[in-house]
Amino acid sequence: MSLVDYASARHRATATRKTHYWRIQPGLWLAWAVMLLALLAAFAPGLFTQYNPTQGIPGAQRLAPQAAYWLGTDQLGRDLFARIIYGASQSLAAAFAAVAMGLIGGTALGVLAGAVGGRTENTLMRLVDVLLSIPSLLLSLSVLILLGFGTVHAALAVGIASIASFARLARGEVVRVRRSEYVEAAYGSGGSFWQVLWRHILPNSLTAVIAFAALQFGQAILALSTLSFLGYGTPPPTPEWGLLIAEGRNYLATAWWLTTFPGIVVVAIVLSANRISQQIAGGDA
Repeated sequence: MSLVDYASARHRATATRKTHYWRIQPGLWLAWAVMLLALLAAFAPGLFTQYNPTQGIPGAQRLAPQAAYWLGTDQLGRDLFARIIYGASQSLAAAFAAVAMGLIGGTALGVLAGAVGGRTENTLMRLVDVLLSIPSLLLSLSVLILLGFGTVHAALAVGIASIASFARLARGEVVRVRRSEYVEAAYGSGGSFWQVLWRHILPNSLTAVIAFAALQFGQAILALSTLSFLGYGTPPPTPEWGLLIAEGRNYLATAWWLTTFPGIVVVAIVLSANRISQQIAGGDA
């Protein structure tokens, strides 16, 4: 193949990838819409509802979904839609904090292990193996028992439990990039360890880590909801999605909406985070 033919083929392949990436993808657009609505509800809940999420309405206990109360009311007469909307701030903020802790701490450990190598890598990765051998829920509960219950401590517990996963992924990506020819060429051109790490290794290693962070955001929502369901997370009457499911489980036979609608919200957020993670990882390119 001549140089002209090769350049033409590269141009056609690039154009095809861009067309495929930017074509209308209903699932991806829906995922971004769900996430944006959840963020808007977290920052401006007053745009969605006029009801107070913690004050009950006299005579409105356990009303089924209707025009006045879109998703019904709970056992204390509180509007369920308002509690879900106001619960977005608690659930999303805790999930962001947990993912940020895992991302920063785990990536730092993984990059250090993968870039330095040797005994440092062996020591850090054996520690990571120990953490990965412990079920994440058990590790989170252990941290919560030490720190105490509450939203902040639940976020810390989930974040600590995710550090090992981020560390292993970051280390694998750094090792892969470190063995590339352009990294060897950078060292051969006189680049120092920190220059090569900052300019070449990190930028080419973090794509998979960022995609995993989006995936881990959905897992953090599930973990925090589980902790709240078990009574270790956000205390009542503060609305939080896992707590809403827990409060409604005793009324499944007579008020199915109390657990169904918060559960649907959690599932929608998790699926949206997974879909966005696929996009970041390049699954649509």
